[in-house]
Amino acid sequence: MPASPDQGPSPVAGPPATGRTALVTGATAGIGAAFARRLAAEGHDLVLVARDAVRLTGFAEELSGRHGISVATLPADLSTDDGCAAVEQRLGADPPVDLLVNNAGISLNQPFLRSSVADETRLLRLNVHAVLRLTLAALPGMTARRHGAVINVSSVAGFGPVMPGSTYSASKAWVTNFSESVGQSVRPYGVRVMALCPGYTRTEFHQRAGINMSKMPRWIWLAADDVVAESLRDLRKGRLVSVPDWKYKLAVAALRVAPQRLVHAVTRDARGRIDRDGY
Repeated sequence: MPASPDQGPSPVAGPPATGRTALVTGATAGIGAAFARRLAAEGHDLVLVARDAVRLTGFAEELSGRHGISVATLPADLSTDDGCAAVEQRLGADPPVDLLVNNAGISLNQPFLRSSVADETRLLRLNVHAVLRLTLAALPGMTARRHGAVINVSSVAGFGPVMPGSTYSASKAWVTNFSESVGQSVRPYGVRVMALCPGYTRTEFHQRAGINMSKMPRWIWLAADDVVAESLRDLRKGRLVSVPDWKYKLAVAALRVAPQRLVHAVTRDARGRIDRDGY
């Protein structure tokens, strides 16, 4: 339900309301939260989707109070059919959603041979299946209105097998290819679909997956707010794929042209290392 402005800070002067609504999944942390803050500051009304209802409500009240916009919350686990169905229903309702940001996703801190069907299925349902379902739910209305956009958050990891033993990069390769393909098909209707492919970004993502990133150099990290700002600029330019920051643009170019043996040699990942017995 919409957050009430009198439950949070007093509204402050900001840009006029756009009359447009954005729906953001995985909205309470990291890149999703950065999208919500940026879009709220630009005057968009919001529908925020995440699993943690308490955290979701608090964030909605903060944004509504600060920017004087309407913020609705939709607690849902997008790795389940019921969770996807709830968001699909909202995407088909009024007021129409003008921008869908499919940000929710997970990684696993284990190589494939140590994984389980349940864990791998959950990753695919969230990273792939939910993106497919919600994009398909949003696009018919957008194409009918001749207006709208979808941003599917992918990853630089999707441009090559850069995490040996992990299926995360494979799921993100699908998101990027899917977004490029669908984006081309809806362009004639005035609708944009774009894959956002950030590199390492300071969020809760790795911590939630139990991945220790303490040895990564500081220069490699991106700020979520910067990632969002560049992605929205690329969306307005009509790009099908957005790779924020020059160093990751270079990395993607290298992954596309470098010999596969070289790519495999320099992108080894600890999660893929197993002993001879596979344990």
